[in-house]
Amino acid sequence: MSSEMIVQLNEKSRRMKFTAGDILTWPLIGPFLRWRYSRRVMQTVLLLATSVFVFDGLVGPVQAPKNLATVSAWVHYRGLVVLALLVAGNLFCMACPFMLPREVGRWLGAKWGLQGNVPKFLRNKWLAALLLIIFFISYEYWDLWASPWLTAWILISYFLTALVVDTFFKGAAFCKYVCPLGQFNFFGSLSSPTEIKIRDAKTCAACHTKDCIAGNRQTGQRGCELWLFQEKKSGNMDCTFCLDCVYACPHDNIGWQARLPLQELWIDPRRAGIGRFSQRWDLTALMVVLVTAAYLNAFGMITPVYALQQVISDALNATSELPSLLVIFGVGFLILPVIILAVTGYFSRLLSGRSGEPLGQVIRRFVYALAPLGFGVWLAHYAFHFLTGGLTIIPVVQSFLNDAGVSAGQPQWQLGQVVPADWLFPLQTIFLYLGVFGSMVVGFQIALYQYKDRHVALRAFIPWAILVGLLLLAAFWIMLQPMEMRGTLFIGL
Repeated sequence: MSSEMIVQLNEKSRRMKFTAGDILTWPLIGPFLRWRYSRRVMQTVLLLATSVFVFDGLVGPVQAPKNLATVSAWVHYRGLVVLALLVAGNLFCMACPFMLPREVGRWLGAKWGLQGNVPKFLRNKWLAALLLIIFFISYEYWDLWASPWLTAWILISYFLTALVVDTFFKGAAFCKYVCPLGQFNFFGSLSSPTEIKIRDAKTCAACHTKDCIAGNRQTGQRGCELWLFQEKKSGNMDCTFCLDCVYACPHDNIGWQARLPLQELWIDPRRAGIGRFSQRWDLTALMVVLVTAAYLNAFGMITPVYALQQVISDALNATSELPSLLVIFGVGFLILPVIILAVTGYFSRLLSGRSGEPLGQVIRRFVYALAPLGFGVWLAHYAFHFLTGGLTIIPVVQSFLNDAGVSAGQPQWQLGQVVPADWLFPLQTIFLYLGVFGSMVVGFQIALYQYKDRHVALRAFIPWAILVGLLLLAAFWIMLQPMEMRGTLFIGL
């Protein structure tokens, strides 16, 4: 950043009134984020780091606990991303290194005239939900956490897919319709305490150019590629926190602002670029997949799953692990959710006294009440791995530097836990109760928004409250089981 740019940003900062609830007005961090190239800097840093991870994954130690690719991807990334979503927002999409090859794809597609609109039948979350299911099955079947080589190729495939998709399709097609990591971040950011949104509605109403969506011709800054028109935007769904709208707005009327987490879930406006939550089965499916995966992913790491797999394999007379995994994930992702949601929705409709209301409508509205608890389970699970193995990055980096010819001292393989072991379950309990509290609040508010009358709303909410309670018990049962460390302990190394 040149000295002239710094002077201009500082002058702009002095004119902008400091607001504690708007991160873009904060000293130091605010001017940096409002700098048009701040995202490129963050992406470049992560791209360089990811390149090192890929290199070590391909040619480095084959032991997962000693390799940067597996330790960074399966311990640190997952733990840091859920904590960032909890305390701030979608920071990892903002700094995503996969977006740099995506920009190359945009340039190539525009230069060679290859870019077209995404086909209408693909403008939804069905493909992303399917890719998530495939990923979770693959994660268990190929033991991805234990393979640096496979982990490196997953990262490479992300770069290639982002490049190809955005070479042929306009807009942020990879982010909005394909990227499984992005969908998880969108899901988690529903519980985040911040949002990119307008500061003053009157300023937007008086604006005739709508640069936040159309782009600013004077500066050459594009508008939002995900079609989230700021005047009609509501919540964090599909928002990558790219700040393109901030840079494009000629009135400095868009901020990174604090908000009441989860509120977007109990209202149902027509949202820019999304429509109404209650009218989209694909979003319902995405929510169900991510909530269900929170349980299945943790269940796959506890002792009872092996006994269950053996029973299924014996029944099928199968020698491979794949059939039993397909049965478990098929039941978990498809059969159980359909039955549970249908039964809960039926009794919710019955108790509300609105027998004429379509069952699908009831399910599509209330399913979002499960999102906070689902995210709480992800928090409890991923925080467990991060807090038990977060310090392993130190000896792994030491080992990598030593292998590269840079003296970094004797690797401290005894390092691992970030907090004492006695803290782990209490912290997991806090995360689970936060999720339950959020689901209870959201569920009742959805009912109140839908039915207006508090007595009707309470009756309609009761079956969903019972379901949340049962899911909490299931989460506690899983968390109380011995869980595989999967490469995060260095005993005996």
